[in-house]
Amino acid sequence: MINYYKFDSVVTGFISGLVLPFIVGFIIYAFSASDMSIREFVSKLAGSKVVTHSISLCVFPNVLIFLGFNWLDMLKATKGVLAVTIIWAFIVFGVKFFG
Repeated sequence: MINYYKFDSVVTGFISGLVLPFIVGFIIYAFSASDMSIREFVSKLAGSKVVTHSISLCVFPNVLIFLGFNWLDMLKATKGVLAVTIIWAFIVFGVKFFG
């Protein structure tokens, strides 16, 4: 049996909640921008005013990590994912209303 509790820390949750949106964003880029560079893709997103929608789409899988850590009773890691998701929410609100 795997001992999941050695990974039960706020830092583990924080890092996983921070890295997963970038991985999802890269997957979206890989499937939707076949001939563009990442810089061109981000510029196109910014020009079409869908940056907040894109960030929200990339952050949404944090719910799955949150539920997974909760199901495994890794409550410290769950707190880390929740903290970084709240930070992402502030970023989305900042971009939406001040960007």
